[in-house]
Amino acid sequence: MQHVVYCPRQAALIHLERMWAENLQTAEGQVVHLASDRGDRRQARGVRRVHALPLASARLGIAGIADLVEFIAGPDGEIAYPVEYKRGKPKSHKADEVQLCAQALCLEEMTGHPVSEGAIYYATTRRRLVVAIDDSLRRTTEAAIATLSEILASGVTPPPTTERTRCRACSLAELCRPKASIKDAVGWRARTLGTLLKEEP
Repeated sequence: MQHVVYCPRQAALIHLERMWAENLQTAEGQVVHLASDRGDRRQARGVRRVHALPLASARLGIAGIADLVEFIAGPDGEIAYPVEYKRGKPKSHKADEVQLCAQALCLEEMTGHPVSEGAIYYATTRRRLVVAIDDSLRRTTEAAIATLSEILASGVTPPPTTERTRCRACSLAELCRPKASIKDAVGWRARTLGTLLKEEP
C-alpha cells in the first residue's frame, strides 16, 4: 500500500515487473524491521504484543504482515492497536498512514472490533506518531487499494511522477529512468530523422 501512495509507477515496477534495488534508505529500513519481524508474542501490563502478525481482508482483497499489533484489554474484549516501524521521520505524504490504516481495516475484519487509532514508530525520532483511523484516512486507503488493484489487473506500468523530490529518494530511480520515460519517442524519431534528411547533400 505504501508503494502505490508514494508513486503508482514504483508500485507497478515492484509488483508487476518484479524490480527491486537497495539504497541506503531501504537498507536502514531492513535493519529497523529486524526487531519487529521476530514473530514473537509478549504480555505486559494487560497489553499483549504480537510481532509479524499476518493480516488479511477478504472484503478489500488485501493481505500482509503487521510489524507489531498490541492487543489492549478492554471491557468488551481486546482492542487491536497496530504499530508500523519506519526508519526515517514523519513525511509530507500519507503513504505511511495509509499502510497503517490498511492494517487497521484488516484487524477490524479479523477481530470484529473497531480500530480507532494506531501508531507509526520512526527510528530517526525514536518516537511514536499516533494516527487516528478516521473516515478521511479510510477513504484515502480504500482509494489506494482500488488504484493498486486496477494497476495489477491492467498489467500496465503507469508513467513516472512529476514530483522529482520523490524520485531522489527512490531506490528504483535508475531502473525506472523517469527522465527517459517521459520523452516522446515518436517525436524524437521524427525530429532526428528530419535533422538527418536536412543534412543529406
